[in-house]
Amino acid sequence: MNDGVDCEYAVEGNGSPIIFVHGIGATRHAWDAVISCLRERHTCISYDLRGHGVSPIPPPPYTLDHMVTDLNRLQTRLNIERAHVIGHSLGGMIGPAYARRWPDRVHTLGLLSTAAARSVEDRAKVEAVVASMEAHGISDRLPMLVSRWFTDAFIEQNPHVVELRLKQVLATDPAVFINVFHLYAETEMLPWLGEIVAPSLVLTGEFDGGCSPRLNRIIAKQIPDAVLVILDGVKHAILLEAPERVAEEIQ
Repeated sequence: MNDGVDCEYAVEGNGSPIIFVHGIGATRHAWDAVISCLRERHTCISYDLRGHGVSPIPPPPYTLDHMVTDLNRLQTRLNIERAHVIGHSLGGMIGPAYARRWPDRVHTLGLLSTAAARSVEDRAKVEAVVASMEAHGISDRLPMLVSRWFTDAFIEQNPHVVELRLKQVLATDPAVFINVFHLYAETEMLPWLGEIVAPSLVLTGEFDGGCSPRLNRIIAKQIPDAVLVILDGVKHAILLEAPERVAEEIQ
């Protein structure tokens, strides 16, 4: 039975509630710069996924159902009847799965830098990344992750931001990191995206290789009420590289 775990969270601001769901090997602080742009108009709730940050670390494997139940448990603890739910990367899979399971609890939905409708080649590339980390270790593959997440210009101009992101990865239990990367690689939303009833923002970076504009166009077409936005000039780490632009689109 999956009753969920009590994830650690933070609340800032006032107004209609937004729950922010981060991605693989990150923490709730991934949303800090975005939240700073939104907290004057919204109650912004960010939380650490199970196994991440300072949330409990139950033994893996974790499933998408575990993550969805944790989110529902958090919303219930906070006594929030309905919320806007915005997820990035793996969080962009958790949010839609949550909205599908509990549609009455989600006012609007954000799918940021996520993927669906992967081709055989797309899936093979993601699985190759996971296999490489399993074979060689996560720390040895950090340069590969950095190149997938950030543009060269941002890396050069903001080394402290990149370093902080890598520290989050290294602080995550390796078994958890590999588990959730597998979860991200193996989740396919395409068969059920058409069941999402919440108005949705589908947003990704122009140069995001794994969560490409091509895949996000398919996502936006599958959701009955969706708006597609492609942020020019950025890769996967849009929350860190373009937080003001992300916040503007969310607003």
